[in-house]
Amino acid sequence: MTLSSIVIMIAILCYLGLMLVIGIRFSKTNTSTDDFYLGGRKLGPLVTAMSAEASDMSSWLLMGLPGVAYLTGVCDAAWTAIGLALGTWLNWFFVSKKIRRYSQQIHAITLPDFFSKRYHDKNMLNCIAAIIIVIFFIPYTASGFAACGKLFSTLFQVDYMAAMIICAVIIVAYTALGGFLAASTTDLIQSIVMTIALITVVFYSGHIAGGFDAVLENAKSLPGYLSLTHTYDPVMGVSKPYGLITTFSLLAWGLGYFGMPHVLLRFMAIEDEDKLTVSRRIASVWVVISMAVAIFIGICGLGVSKAGAIETLTGSDSETIIVKIADILSRHNVLTALLAGIILAGIMAATMSTADSQLLAASSSVSQNLLRDTFGINLSDRASLIAARITVLAISAIGIFLARDPASNVFNIVSFAWAGFGATFGPVVLCALFWKRSNKYGAFVSMLSGGIMIFVWKYLVRPLGGAWDIYELLPAFLIAMALNIIVSLLTEKPDSSIEREFEAARFK
Repeated sequence: MTLSSIVIMIAILCYLGLMLVIGIRFSKTNTSTDDFYLGGRKLGPLVTAMSAEASDMSSWLLMGLPGVAYLTGVCDAAWTAIGLALGTWLNWFFVSKKIRRYSQQIHAITLPDFFSKRYHDKNMLNCIAAIIIVIFFIPYTASGFAACGKLFSTLFQVDYMAAMIICAVIIVAYTALGGFLAASTTDLIQSIVMTIALITVVFYSGHIAGGFDAVLENAKSLPGYLSLTHTYDPVMGVSKPYGLITTFSLLAWGLGYFGMPHVLLRFMAIEDEDKLTVSRRIASVWVVISMAVAIFIGICGLGVSKAGAIETLTGSDSETIIVKIADILSRHNVLTALLAGIILAGIMAATMSTADSQLLAASSSVSQNLLRDTFGINLSDRASLIAARITVLAISAIGIFLARDPASNVFNIVSFAWAGFGATFGPVVLCALFWKRSNKYGAFVSMLSGGIMIFVWKYLVRPLGGAWDIYELLPAFLIAMALNIIVSLLTEKPDSSIEREFEAARFK
């Protein structure tokens, strides 16, 4: 092992050690499930903003987005980023304060719990929402474990399974010990590490590519590479038109935010709803800048290949562009190797910040919403806390099992899971918060139809191609929203107590 590899490993191990210390520290503050799952609603505006966005972005920000830009140019990456940026802002502006106030008013500590108490439904909504979370989050968590394992095994030529299990154990340890506060605090740190990684890579890659002028000149020489209406075909070396349907399909990614349990929980957990305005500004600015930088890194990366510093990357290998650039950086001296270690820790941070939040949301669905609420198993606060931690361990074990094969297609489930949450929960959240006439029957049919349509569109309709080749989130979301409205209007209106609660939860 070279000196640079040793320094990189030390940097990453120090980072992982810090995550464990945070988990141990916050384990002493958890005395109830409310503390474990919502941190006692004590989050400050900075932690709320950055933990929400760090848990949302995952390794897609440092691997997927630069990789897409590297291969096909600005169009694909930019329209996806624009959709996500709009979705982020709209979610913070319209949903955050409302769900914070409403959830506190009805004493809801998880998203299924919120649906159940919002509509005064004891079991039906709680149960189906919890099952949906488990269905989509367990493989999502597994993909996070796999990403960490692949990073370690690639960097240090160690066994993938061993590397993946070590990373999973660390994520599980600080999540099971510290709960929501540990996950949120580590997410804040992880967002800082991700930011350092983005800034360092964009400037260093521009330098080794011969300067930003050379980067842009190279990009301009490729047909359609810098266009928002055309995309670059790296195989044929030609420009291809970008249809309006494809553009709307990518913009539809933003709809997913309205149904993301781990993001909505951050809104519910802030200490003061008035501070959500500050959080919104911080989150929106960070998201826009970080995604823009990530896209530019892909463009710079192509310039680095053009300059001969790294080989030309094809297919999924393009997602390793930041890893390749960090490897070049690490060869200069000990300090640059340390900086490369921070960059690679940033990739791990992006993955871990999502995995811990998903793990916590999935465990809350099992221990709180299924065991306690649906099946009526009465537990003391201490017993509930133990059950929550055992659930984290059990779900993690399943995640490790699913991620055991490094060649598995677990990663393909990520965009599918995003669509799943957006279509099943998004329409229900919006109707629950903004439409007094919505009822439990509309919410139930909405969740069920959204989930079914995700599978139908993905595997039966979208393969037809042409105008049907639309990201499954958009049609499933629209159908679920329409059915929520239709069924609510065709069935009995909510009783007066539900309407009074709704009126009390209005914005100031």
